Amino acid sequence: MSQPVQQQIGNIALVVDNYDGAIEFYTQKLQFTLIEDTDLGAGKRWVQVSPPNSTGTNLLLAEASNDEQKQAVGNQAGGRVFLFLQTNDFWRDYDLMKANGVVFHEEPRVEEYGTVVVFEDLYGNKWDLLQLTQRN
Repeated sequence: MSQPVQQQIGNIALVVDNYDGAIEFYTQKLQFTLIEDTDLGAGKRWVQVSPPNSTGTNLLLAEASNDEQKQAVGNQAGGRVFLFLQTNDFWRDYDLMKANGVVFHEEPRVEEYGTVVVFEDLYGNKWDLLQLTQRN
């Protein structure tokens, strides 16, 4: 008897221009946890960060190593929101991120699906900070 299909996205690669700068931004400004930082040799590292208490997908910070990759830094989604950081306390996280110098593109707004605001990472990739509306 075959096993049912069970899959999940383990990592999303985020092209960065510098491992250490990216680690500092994600761990200090967004309060992410450094999951792993392993030297692979030849200047490559396996660096994973994740939001606090997350059990899902990690970000794999991938340092750009050629011109094509360098051009993608900060524009991985062609100017659209790239990643969605969901939270259980929007205002706590918004206030902390703002105090930590995170750049926001707008004022927070309440939509039918939740409270949301667009912010950018240190490279200019757009993110949503989002607290979903509780559904009964």
